[in-house]
Amino acid sequence: MSLSVSRRLTAVAAIAVAGLFAATAPAALAAPSGAAAPAAVTAASTPPDIPLANVKAHLSQFQSIAGANGGNRAHGRAGYKASIDYVKAKLDAAGFTTTLQTFTSSGATGYNLIADWPGGDPNSVLMTGSHLDSVTEGPGINDNGSGSAAVLETALAVSRAQLQSTKHLRFGWWGAEELGLVGSKYYVNSLPATEKAKISGYLNFDMIGSPNPGYFVYDDDPTIEQTFKTYFAGLNIPTEIETEGDGRSDHAPFKNAGIPVGGLFSGADYTKTSAQAQKWGGTVGKAFDACYHSSCDTAANIDDTALDRNSDAIAYAVWNLGAGTVVPPGQSFENTADVNIPDSPGAAVTSPVTVSGVTGNAPATTKVDVNIVHTYRGDLVIDLIAPDGTAYRLKNSSSSDSADNVVASYTVNASGEVANGVWKLQVKDVAAQDTGYINSWKITF
Repeated sequence: MSLSVSRRLTAVAAIAVAGLFAATAPAALAAPSGAAAPAAVTAASTPPDIPLANVKAHLSQFQSIAGANGGNRAHGRAGYKASIDYVKAKLDAAGFTTTLQTFTSSGATGYNLIADWPGGDPNSVLMTGSHLDSVTEGPGINDNGSGSAAVLETALAVSRAQLQSTKHLRFGWWGAEELGLVGSKYYVNSLPATEKAKISGYLNFDMIGSPNPGYFVYDDDPTIEQTFKTYFAGLNIPTEIETEGDGRSDHAPFKNAGIPVGGLFSGADYTKTSAQAQKWGGTVGKAFDACYHSSCDTAANIDDTALDRNSDAIAYAVWNLGAGTVVPPGQSFENTADVNIPDSPGAAVTSPVTVSGVTGNAPATTKVDVNIVHTYRGDLVIDLIAPDGTAYRLKNSSSSDSADNVVASYTVNASGEVANGVWKLQVKDVAAQDTGYINSWKITF
């Protein structure tokens, strides 16, 4: 993953989105969006289980290549070209049409590898990609051998299945990402406008085997996002929206060109919170990848379970999105009526939503969007109350959180709850001298 965009810019973008959300809340109780559950659409063929051993074998090759070429696979170094040659040989043998695209950066020749699978609608292209280069400090096995190996094995699975998808399938491995997304920018900028318009979606995978992993999903294109969320919900694995890598990986040039994007990420140098450790396991207060951009990013720096799950998720997305399958968005139910929040020591207040027409239990990725206008959000404790009275904590109070308003999205593993019934957002003010009200909230299954 590149360091070309700062965390400050990521935070500014998040604040801007939050401001838009706060500015558009309607003033009346809205009816649920959709009375009946949408019908599921079946893919043309069943997505395969990507063999972890195969993905790990590619990582072993990348490790050996780095070891034989100065310890890295960085742009302009022999290890990168050897990595490209390895991937290309696998794809050529599997029946792909491959193209080696060259560019120049920092005085050295760089390479992108593009692989097209025959068939599919040439005017509707689903593209899947990852960057193949490492930093100079190490072999880059998680960053980003992991994404590159999983994308490669997914492409080889397409060949083994002789998949005949509705969309044309294209795969890409990018050079010089670590220098500022150079290779992917070059590819996107080199495409004529008519060719850009043919790309119906781009899926990006950068660091998917972090040793202290999280399960993060890009929240860019809704259909792609829902596809990944549906996959992980089927495993009862809660996900979170990816923010650490916003604008810092190869989806950014595609997104900037107006192409729908999505992807997965298992975390870099941000630290895992206690709430995240409760959901996913791992070590609280430790980076998702303590070897990020370091010499210790070796074959030992991989969590096999995360790599396996994320590799299977890639295949799930390629099979479903490539077949033209639309994963139905979850049904949403919203209450936009204002509810005053009494100042402490006043009682907690609730805002109810009646859910109906949803089959079975709530998903492991039940989403709760909250919009609360308040003069000191640090005083607020917020819970989601299930129909049976079970409380799911969304937000604790914090004396150090002196900002106003709560405009946020939370993901709750409510898979033990029957979906239909009355759900409530409960808010309690635990300290005096401030005012506010629930502006709106929404639950999505």
